[in-house]
Amino acid sequence: MTKLENPILMATIGAAQGLRGEVRVRTYTADATALGEYGNLHSEDGRIFEILEIREAKNIAIVRFRGINDRNAAEALAGLELFIERDNLPDDELEEDEFYYADLEGLEAVDQDGKSYGTVSAVYDFGAGDLLELKGPGRRPTLIPFSEAAVLEIDLEGRKILIDPQAAGLAENPEDDGAAPGFPKKGK
Repeated sequence: MTKLENPILMATIGAAQGLRGEVRVRTYTADATALGEYGNLHSEDGRIFEILEIREAKNIAIVRFRGINDRNAAEALAGLELFIERDNLPDDELEEDEFYYADLEGLEAVDQDGKSYGTVSAVYDFGAGDLLELKGPGRRPTLIPFSEAAVLEIDLEGRKILIDPQAAGLAENPEDDGAAPGFPKKGK
């Protein structure tokens, strides 16, 4: 198999399910059973996985892959990440202001004056809202909120995002005296 040029993580295989080779799969699709609509899945070690059966079970999918016919073979897949090529994702179903998070990676984050704050290296969701990780030469990775206040514009064709450095937490507010809101400045 040739290596994927632009791999997109679609699922992670969990524990075996039953005796027939089925596995529990955590999918990164809106509909867990939609995983079968993207074609064959690929592992980083070059293996190709064809879905024969898929059904939803609570927050996961139960999947049977071609060639995985018993519990031992299924158990050997635990923890394996499965990818597709970015080109296999349907762009025609996206609304005008929608995009895939994978398309944000590599975009340069700039402010109104054109000052660069690095490039988007990852998108995270730890439960309190999405965060963009920015990395730049000579800079430590920085997380900024992926909100309308912090990210003002996304230009996929221009490979840039326009950010508000204050709302993103990258610049101090000149009017901020360092005191917590509602409390007087120290020394007063």
